[in-house]
Amino acid sequence: MAKKLHYFHLNGLGESIRYILHYAGEKFEDIRYDYSKWPIKEVKDSLPYGQLPLYEEGNKSLNQSLAIARYLASKANLLPADAWQQAVLDATVFNIYDFWSNCKKIIFEKDPEKKAAIKKEILTEIVPYYFSRFEKELKAGNGFFGGKLTWAEFIFIGIIETANLFIDATIEQDYPTVVALLKKIRSLPGVKEYIATRKPYTV
Repeated sequence: MAKKLHYFHLNGLGESIRYILHYAGEKFEDIRYDYSKWPIKEVKDSLPYGQLPLYEEGNKSLNQSLAIARYLASKANLLPADAWQQAVLDATVFNIYDFWSNCKKIIFEKDPEKKAAIKKEILTEIVPYYFSRFEKELKAGNGFFGGKLTWAEFIFIGIIETANLFIDATIEQDYPTVVALLKKIRSLPGVKEYIATRKPYTV
């Protein structure tokens, strides 16, 4: 069954999905679009809600990054069996996306002074607020959000890499447990080989 992932040549909301697919050893077509040329009308018009990522499996398709990641995680044994633990990890993932929602305004700001002010706010207020909590959760789970590797860690690392790209910073540097997790995910079988061959991302 042919599998395809459509996303930009960026980490963004698609990289955690790529990481899960590579970790699971899935063969898929990694279709990438130039972010600087978006929207590409014929592509945008073909999408269910005009947004990427889009995942295809045979004649089925799925949009929304978290829905895609969670589906693939279920196939790769990256979801806990217990329903409560699933809900706890879902909450963690939503908290990670809340962090990103507070950061992504920097993408759309063109004025250099305003952009610098947003960056300062992110680094001095938003990152400390969220990452102190992420660090605490990871320490309590022996380096993982749920005590072992799950889809939440892949989502987290994808968002960290995205934030670093757009903010032009290393936001995790003051949080040793987060740094250790970043290294763990990047060294996983499949992920490590993918990272070694991917082309650099720029914005």
